[in-house]
Amino acid sequence: MKPTTTLWLIAAALLPMAAHAATVQVTVLARDGKPLADAVVVIEPTAGAKPAAPAPKATVITQEKMQFVPSTSVVPVGSKVTFTNLDSWEHHVRGTPAGLASLNAGASTGFELRLDGKAEGKDPASTEVTLTKAGAMQLGCHLHGSMRGFIFVADSPWTVQTDANGVATLQGVPEGAAKVRVVHADQLIEPPLVAVNITPVSALSLPTQVQPRRRRP
Repeated sequence: MKPTTTLWLIAAALLPMAAHAATVQVTVLARDGKPLADAVVVIEPTAGAKPAAPAPKATVITQEKMQFVPSTSVVPVGSKVTFTNLDSWEHHVRGTPAGLASLNAGASTGFELRLDGKAEGKDPASTEVTLTKAGAMQLGCHLHGSMRGFIFVADSPWTVQTDANGVATLQGVPEGAAKVRVVHADQLIEPPLVAVNITPVSALSLPTQVQPRRRRP
């Protein structure tokens, strides 16, 4: 068999698979109807085997001007997150399950660390944490109660954070029945999953009861 014929047969075999991969655009709205930025959108197909989790990656979250930067991060399960203190004073980092789950979190749940303030002419203090459990985590600082951050640890390849316009675009989603999950740092109770039917090009608008808190400048 000629090489060109073999390549054509391989391409033809892959075409049906490609035809079943959809692009999904999800617009998430706050309680007041305005676009909700920094919401985490997860699409979970309800048919077929559970997909493999995305590969872990390295992420950096800094503490700067009394804030976690970025305030919301989405990382695959197993990822290593480096916390770095760029302020000149000491900070604390406490990571616990988000929402109501935090009420039942034991002392050994999540992680806790302290970071010295940055001294002039020296590298900032950093500590690395590996996140092995999927789900939402809230970040806080015992020393400065106004500091709040959020991490979503994803075990689904179809997990995307909304942009400033409240839009999340997910590629390669299998067509057919699925459920959509929306998670945000300012929600206490996660709403029920929304059942949808994924078509080759799907556009969804999802209202929520979340009203984002004003972040300190």
